[in-house]
Amino acid sequence: MKQRRWFLKWVTLCVLSIVSVGVSAQWPGESIEVRSRDYSHAGFYKAGSEGRTVYNFNVGWRFFKGDMENAWQADFDDSSWELVSVPHGLELLPEEASGGINYQGVAWYRKQFRLTDEQAGKKLFVHFEAIMGKSKVWINGKFVKSHFGGFLPSIVDVTDYIEFGKDNVIAVMADNSDDPDYPPGKPQETMDFAYFGGIYRDVWLVETNPVHITNPNFSDVVAGGGVFVHYENLSEKQVAVVVETHVLNESGRKQTVKLESVIRDEADKAVGKTQSSLTMKAGESRTVKQKIIVDNPQLWHPDHPNLYQLDSRVLGRSSGAIDAVRTRIGIRKIEFRGRDGLYINNKPFEDKLIGGNRHQDFAYVGNAISNNMHWRDVQKLREAGFRVIRSAHYPQDPAFMDACDELGMLVIVATPGWQFYNKKPIFSERVYSDIRNMIRRDRNHPSVMLWEPILNETHYPKEFAQTVHNIVHEEFPYQGAYTAADLSPSHPETTEIFDVVFAHPRDEYEMEQSVFTREWGDNVDDWSSHNSTSRMPLSWGEAPQLIQANHYAKPDYPFSCIDRLYKTPRQHVGGTMWHSFDHQRGYHPDPFWGGIMDAFRQPKYAWYMFRSQREPQLEVPNVANGPMVYIANELSPFSSKDITVYTNCDEVRLTVFGKEVGTQKAGNDEPGIKHPIVVFEDAFDFMEEKKLHRARKFDQATVVAEGVIDGKVVTTSTRMPARRKTRIVLKVDHAGAPLQADGSDLLSVVAFVEDDRGNVKRLCEDEIYFEVSGEGSLVGDATIGANPRRVEWGTAPALIRSTTTPGKITIVAKPAFGGINRLEKGELVIESIPANMSFIYNEQPAAKVGQTTRTSSNDVEPAEVKELKQKLEETQRELNQLKLKEIERQQEEFEGLD
Repeated sequence: MKQRRWFLKWVTLCVLSIVSVGVSAQWPGESIEVRSRDYSHAGFYKAGSEGRTVYNFNVGWRFFKGDMENAWQADFDDSSWELVSVPHGLELLPEEASGGINYQGVAWYRKQFRLTDEQAGKKLFVHFEAIMGKSKVWINGKFVKSHFGGFLPSIVDVTDYIEFGKDNVIAVMADNSDDPDYPPGKPQETMDFAYFGGIYRDVWLVETNPVHITNPNFSDVVAGGGVFVHYENLSEKQVAVVVETHVLNESGRKQTVKLESVIRDEADKAVGKTQSSLTMKAGESRTVKQKIIVDNPQLWHPDHPNLYQLDSRVLGRSSGAIDAVRTRIGIRKIEFRGRDGLYINNKPFEDKLIGGNRHQDFAYVGNAISNNMHWRDVQKLREAGFRVIRSAHYPQDPAFMDACDELGMLVIVATPGWQFYNKKPIFSERVYSDIRNMIRRDRNHPSVMLWEPILNETHYPKEFAQTVHNIVHEEFPYQGAYTAADLSPSHPETTEIFDVVFAHPRDEYEMEQSVFTREWGDNVDDWSSHNSTSRMPLSWGEAPQLIQANHYAKPDYPFSCIDRLYKTPRQHVGGTMWHSFDHQRGYHPDPFWGGIMDAFRQPKYAWYMFRSQREPQLEVPNVANGPMVYIANELSPFSSKDITVYTNCDEVRLTVFGKEVGTQKAGNDEPGIKHPIVVFEDAFDFMEEKKLHRARKFDQATVVAEGVIDGKVVTTSTRMPARRKTRIVLKVDHAGAPLQADGSDLLSVVAFVEDDRGNVKRLCEDEIYFEVSGEGSLVGDATIGANPRRVEWGTAPALIRSTTTPGKITIVAKPAFGGINRLEKGELVIESIPANMSFIYNEQPAAKVGQTTRTSSNDVEPAEVKELKQKLEETQRELNQLKLKEIERQQEEFEGLD
């Protein structure tokens, strides 16, 4: 008996002495300060509280998937329809949603809302950031507007349709079915992305006074409307900021007002100011051109994205502003100097611009993602070292553009189009309209580098090419506007039309323009099978991830890659790989799996490889900076004998199981990739790991990679083999942007399966069941594989939606099926923050919409009974651990340590 008690005591001490010395999964953005992020609303930021109010109009829409007769009528009974908030897709979909499984057709949205008598006399606009496909809008049973195209704003003047002090009804018919008469035009079943439908971006209700600053997408003024900013005589000592502001008088009488423009720095200090008087007749609009001199400007650059605020106020004779808007600007100058390459702020850009293309869809929700999710996408790609994004193949969400400004990500803005041209005049006219509206929407963003006005990979007439180029320069008639297009196989002479040419890397070029590679990195076997060394889902594991990362860095065959881009002349300024994230497609049953992150934005090895190309001395705000080293080997029985390391240091010193393997150079003094992948051959032997584990020398079963710069160790990464899985650990994927209580925000929470030291158990296939309580709900259920969720590559992601009430949200992750030797559940409490905006809605979805619940007698038990059961479960688990130790001891006795 004494021996047994002594043994149990010894085992207990062994269990308690184990400390968490393993390394948990490095997670993009996890070290970034979490704080509220600011986005433009209906084209502008908020400037004080005078003259203009922008209401969040996202909450409380009734939704019906399908067509419904008379659904536009004011008295239509929609009480049986689903109650949703936008951004909204037409359905929730599984993570792999390619091959046309999404709904295409008519869908209806209806919303009741009430405005006060005090709002009578105001101008009122409903601003849809985007509705997929073609749409129609009715207010109180009266038809107001049609719109064609799913990627740019549709703005509706509802002033004359509102009944104040009463309930109003807005009805929207959205149709995402194929239609060749507006771009992109190509049927989804033959297209490389999907027409995920619905009101999938934000909706705003804008209230202004009759005298107001216009919205450029509504006013339809060439090179005008709203606020338009450009820069002259830029230097580090001084710059002239030229501001053109379009003011409209809809008061019904003559008005004399003043327009005040003030530029403020990031500390909110005024650095320049001007004021102009203007008199307008009833119904007249005027464009006021002002020039503000800013001394010693803090210039915007991808690596130091300094921003200013331009406050525009229309002042009446009395105190206060009649209207006020804020435009965020970055003072900068971008030039493409042909064979001399790219210049930023009058200086040559000495590096290559490396980045990626970006489709907007996300797992489960398709295109209907929140502003914070757009921020997180940019943050993660910027942290990976990207400096440029091509918006494939359409303008991105306004919040995405805002994030690019703040994070220093250059953008190529592309008009909607892909491998399709319709000779009908209506199609071309709608392409031209899209180009004008994407420039009017995005022209003030300092992140915009190029305009891509052509239809991607499409044969089009030379006249079309000349027209779209001319439209760009009509809409942006100042320095800094550049068009880009492919070398046209049908009309090679069109190359001369555009300012920048898209082409693959060469040693020299026959054209005089600067060159950029719009898409690189694919290696497909044929265009039906679509197999490639770049395409692999995260679940395929270690070997495919290593191949993909090598493929993008420096493959063994001649192909466009980082190494090849760095060997091009200055004329070739860089390229965007295809594609940043795994995304869904219409014409293929497989998703595109070539992303450096998956559809949930979980990193693959390639993400760390790209990150290793960021120079360690860079200090970009809101991005994890500095030296890095990452060990791309899980030390599993199936891992490679070679240990691969990604680093931006000069050298890497590797120690395996306590023995120094050696030091390898990690920098490149020759043209080509800056930090080649480091491989220590035959450095790992699972049998050596086994010996250490059998001898219970777990601390020695460790691999350490040290990053060395100038002879000093500046960063270290430690990797330990994952032992027996014991627990679920939840990690919030915030990337610096917290969940906002606006009823629409989304946030990923990822369940990691770990051993008792915090090492992720990559080789497991558990099913994880999620429970969410508090001011949030779980997106999806078993019908789409969301809950329970199968573990892949050690993780199971979940998507959380906020309510309109800020507060705590508790997420619990546990094995889908119980058992004494099953994983210990994980629990995480997060808190949503208040939404700094005003809302208009009559009703809102219940807090638990979309959440899967599992009925249990435990739900109705008293708290004290639950507590006792929990303590009993913990005690049983501890006792079982002791039993497991005894089994392990017995196995050692019988097998020995060989």
